[in-house]
Amino acid sequence: MSSENRRMTVAKADLLDGGSDARFRDLLYDFFAFGGRLEEARARFAAYIGLTPAQYLIMIAINRGGPDGEVGVAQVAERLHLSGAFVTIEVNKLVKSGLVAKQPHASDKRRVNLSVTPLGAKMLERLAALQRPVNDALFASLDRADFEVLSGIMRRLARGAKQAIHLADHIVAGEKAQARD
Repeated sequence: MSSENRRMTVAKADLLDGGSDARFRDLLYDFFAFGGRLEEARARFAAYIGLTPAQYLIMIAINRGGPDGEVGVAQVAERLHLSGAFVTIEVNKLVKSGLVAKQPHASDKRRVNLSVTPLGAKMLERLAALQRPVNDALFASLDRADFEVLSGIMRRLARGAKQAIHLADHIVAGEKAQARD
């Protein structure tokens, strides 16, 4: 393997352009730049209503509800790709602040249904006036077809990302074990 190939950051042929990973790297640079701007927007949205970025996302997810109108900690954690324990801690803070309410689940007393309180709903209404123009600006370059394609791609990437991180941890752990031997 040539030294150039050893420095390549991807091996999947579909991600190479003429045997080079340069276009893939450019994609990642753009991805990181856009992701950074999304994080900045999220932080500003959260600060606007006096929440942490994680609490803001949790409030938005609770407000969106579940397919049957109910949403619990597990559904919020899954939707946001967070741990259930972390979501529970943050939900408890939101409950204490009067922004979220917990009700016992009708058929499973170990679970709770989460909802945004009237105070929380008022806060989210105020926030929406900021979110709409900012989100429109962030995604101004997309038409409906682009949006549909990007939405599907992002869903697939998000699902595969956790597995990729586990793979990285496994490889690093294996190298550390070999270095000790």
